[in-house]
Amino acid sequence: MNRPAHFGKSRFALMSIAAMFPDAPLATLLVVDDVPGNLTVLGELLRDAGYQVKAANSGRAALRYAAQHPQPDLILLDVMMPEMDGYQVLACLRADPATRFIPVIFLTALNDIQNEERGLEQGAADYIAKPFLPTLVLARVRTQLEAKRARDWLRNQNAFLETEVTRRVAENDLIQRVSIRALAHLAEIRDPETGNHILRTQSYVSTLAMRLKDHPRFAAFLTERSIELLARSAPLHDIGKVGIPDHILLKPGPLTPEEWAIMKTHSQIGADAIQQAEIDVKETVPFLIFAKEIARWHHEKWDGSGYPDGLAGDAIPVSARLMALADVFDALISVRVYKPAMSFDQARDIIAAGRGVHFDPDMTDAFLTGFDEFQAIAQRYHGD
Repeated sequence: MNRPAHFGKSRFALMSIAAMFPDAPLATLLVVDDVPGNLTVLGELLRDAGYQVKAANSGRAALRYAAQHPQPDLILLDVMMPEMDGYQVLACLRADPATRFIPVIFLTALNDIQNEERGLEQGAADYIAKPFLPTLVLARVRTQLEAKRARDWLRNQNAFLETEVTRRVAENDLIQRVSIRALAHLAEIRDPETGNHILRTQSYVSTLAMRLKDHPRFAAFLTERSIELLARSAPLHDIGKVGIPDHILLKPGPLTPEEWAIMKTHSQIGADAIQQAEIDVKETVPFLIFAKEIARWHHEKWDGSGYPDGLAGDAIPVSARLMALADVFDALISVRVYKPAMSFDQARDIIAAGRGVHFDPDMTDAFLTGFDEFQAIAQRYHGD
């Protein structure tokens, strides 16, 4: 145990020293020492300097006080104490998230550089050797409190900045989603009978991608991030229909070969519009890469008989293959100006017949295996 500290100063002298620090903040200090005399003398010095002081006569008591409200702004901790020494107390303080950032000044009568290094390595902020010099104690305390205030300010600023960044990212994300939905509705509003087509196809694509994410052919591509971007891109698949004349887009019957040729240009129109948006912003936007693929190639077929480029098999981007199946399924079960809606059983049979002809075989299998889930999506977004 340590001997009581001898200041060799009168109470009047201590008050004079405290007066040297007129701007000392009203901070809470915890003094920990197993010798009552040390607690009394050091406590008086700090109170006279304008601090709130708590005292603990053991390491376990110190840990209790450190966790109580209001928490101390600074702990002055004796090293040599029975049962639980200062090093053990410091280790416990640093291990607890609630007390991890409270600065600790070690109080010791030891004049050993190794003990000082040990304490600093464990996270002590400073050392004050006994017998204490009052001016030194107050100066060290004030320095550590100022440093703590600076750290707390920076921590609060960082927390504020992180919150602000999160808020702005979320805001930008919302703006992006709303913009995509608005653009998609521009195409959809041209054809009022499509109802919630973009919501359904977006959900089909996301669900089908999730069912394929562990498949050996698709695992490397269908990460959580790419699936998110695919779902975000899906509503833009028919954006090119804004460029198709109404007399063709809304014709209540079969199209002539000339009209069909014009109708097929919507995939090229959509892809070109998205590419121009990329050029305008002079920056690559990840989801627009998928959006452009989907818009241009979602009418390609596995056997190469689709349009606009006659791509076949794996030459068709995964994004467009997913969209092709989702788009056809929704078209089959929906009313169009040129046809009534089919039943779910009829649509399932047509999708199954298109395996390896219109659609990627493995994607078709995943769709058929989870057909109940896709039917539920269609029913959830049924109607206007």
